[in-house]
Amino acid sequence: MSLRLSKPFFVENSNIPVFISYFSPIDIEAITLGPVVISRGSMSETTKMHETIHWQQYIETGIIGFPFLYLAYWLVGLIKYRSGSIAYYQIPFEQEAYFNQENPFYLITRKRWSWRKIKI
Repeated sequence: MSLRLSKPFFVENSNIPVFISYFSPIDIEAITLGPVVISRGSMSETTKMHETIHWQQYIETGIIGFPFLYLAYWLVGLIKYRSGSIAYYQIPFEQEAYFNQENPFYLITRKRWSWRKIKI
């Protein structure tokens, strides 16, 4: 299987997203941490697609680049919008994932680095 179609490992019914939500501007239902997606409950197919898109973004950024870029985009958005939750929704990684999370064919047709075309 190519990296383009690789899926992360899904871990459901964890308290980790609950804990991380205390430090986040949003209530986290699921989070992608490298090749592992952790959710507080059962994951829908939409959530799995959203988080799999994030896994592809991790691959593109060399795994370690994703959290740094994610934080940088959020900080720029925080300064620009003065709202942590608005800054979150303006992150290009999130915009790509939310916009395409209901398209079951997106990972097949997705172009690498698609998130880079989105402006914050």
